[in-house]
This record gives sequence, structure tokens and C-alpha cells, in this order.
Amino acid sequence: MKDISKLFDKEKLKEAVSKVDLKEVTNKIADTATKVGETAQNVASNTVEKIKEIEKPQISEEDMMELLDKSYEGAINGIPGTKNCYEVAQEYLDKYGDPKVAADKFIDWQVAKCATSGFATSLGGILTLPVAIPANLASVIYIQMRMIGTLAILGGYDLKDDEVQTLVYICLVKSSVSDICKQTGVKIANKVTLSMLKKLPGTVLTKINQKVGTRLLTKFGEKGLINLSKVVPVVGGIVGGSVDYVDTKGIASHAYKVFLMNEIE
Repeated sequence: MKDISKLFDKEKLKEAVSKVDLKEVTNKIADTATKVGETAQNVASNTVEKIKEIEKPQISEEDMMELLDKSYEGAINGIPGTKNCYEVAQEYLDKYGDPKVAADKFIDWQVAKCATSGFATSLGGILTLPVAIPANLASVIYIQMRMIGTLAILGGYDLKDDEVQTLVYICLVKSSVSDICKQTGVKIANKVTLSMLKKLPGTVLTKINQKVGTRLLTKFGEKGLINLSKVVPVVGGIVGGSVDYVDTKGIASHAYKVFLMNEIE
């Protein structure tokens, strides 16, 4: 390799370097960094302000109920690219034999999968829903609904029964039947059983389901998923790219108690 150092006059190079004011160079670098930081901060602030100015989609209770009903239907019948509750339950039952062991293994897999970035957004748009419903929100509800439905099947419940559908909905908000009934003005015994729920009129079950929808509106509204995930794709990716691990784990534990331990409260 050619020695390029011979092309330079070392003495002149030393003289040039000695004349460099390092303090001045450092100050200029610091000034440039400060300006870049200020510019980035201004961009961020302006972006936040523009997000606030965007008209947020208004989701009604009717929209939320349609989301719940279609997600439940999708969990039972399956949607393109995913297995339905019956298929998932059978897969784990064939593999582990015992329903409770199968349920435990399924929960471990589902909760871990939900925390994976991009899992929720990969399902967005599959369900045909009202314009106001963000795709990420639909994905979260569907994923958690299918999880609960699978646990119900492993526990020996029939998802086609109206009272089982109501139990699945209640599990989404990690609540008890008696608690929801009190809030809807429905009188029910302290000790709730499946046979008791079977005796409730369809109109009462619908009322209970609607109360769950109201709770979900509040829950997702507080998290910002309803307001931001559709109108601001970047924020939506952050909020909905993965499903909340702690929340999903809590829902799974609640559903396990209800459907595998038959602890209906």
C-alpha cells in the first residue's frame, strides 16, 4: 500500500493543528447539538398539538356491542388466518389430555403471544366493523375473546348457549355476575350458578352484556386506544402492536376460575 503520509508536509500540518481552537470547536458542536435538540423538541410538540386537533372517532355503546358480538361470532366460527375456539381447544386437549393442564399450557402460550410486538396489528381489519372502531381495538377484543372462549370449551361449556356468551363477556372486564347485575339493577342470588343463569330471560342477559360494553368503553378510553389508534397510525402501532400482558394474564386467570374451576360469582 502506498504511504500517503509523504504527500503532506508534517511541520505545516502540526502548525495548522496547533492553531485550532479546541474550545471554540467544542462550543460550536455544543451549539449545533442544542439547536438539533430544540428542533426535535419543537417537532415533537407540534406533532402532539396536531394530534390533539385531529377529530377523534366517537364510539357509541352500539358500536362496542357490535364489536363484542362480531368478535364472539368470529371466535366461534373463526376468521381468515386464525383457528376458532373449538380448533384451539381440541389441539391443546389432544396434546395434553387433561383439560386443566391443557388450559394452563394454552394460557402460557396465549399470554406470551399477546405480548409479542405486532401480534394485535396483524389481525386488524379482518372483522367488518363500524367506521368508528379502530382496527387495533378490534384485534385486542377478538384475541381476548377467543382466549376466554377456548377456556370455556376446555371447561366443558357450550359457547352457543346465551348464558355462556354472557359469562365470556363478563370475563373480559374481570368482573363477577353478581357485581354486573347489581349495576344493571338485576336482582340475583348471592351464590350464582350456571343453572340460575339459564333461567334468566334473554332481555336480562342482553342488559348484562350491554353493561360489559359500557365498561369496555371506559377501560379502552382511559388507555387512549379508542382515541388514537385509528387516527394516528404511529401511536396506534405503539398502543396496539402488542396486547397488554398484565391485563391479558388477569383476564385468563379470571376465565380459568369461571370455566375450569366453576367459580361463578
